[in-house]
Amino acid sequence: MSIAQIEYFVAVAEEAHVGRAARRLHISQPPLTRQIQRLEDELGAPLFERTPRGMRLLPAGARFLAHARRVLAEVDAARRCLEPLPSSQRAR
Repeated sequence: MSIAQIEYFVAVAEEAHVGRAARRLHISQPPLTRQIQRLEDELGAPLFERTPRGMRLLPAGARFLAHARRVLAEVDAARRCLEPLPSSQRAR
């Protein structure tokens, strides 16, 4: 699974709708739907129930969501630790 797939999953889970998640992510719906399906295939479990009004997390999706958010937080922390320090904080 990729970081992008995890980001996409979290967006769909939070928006409960593929269209709104796609707009939030600045991508179109078909690639988003494909990536969610690939993630479900890789994990071997359906994460969402598709409903006429959107997407509803299934129990497996709810369990995965907590882990996905932690992964994204750790990736963000790793990126931040590599940002250059402001000149006032650099060793002299």
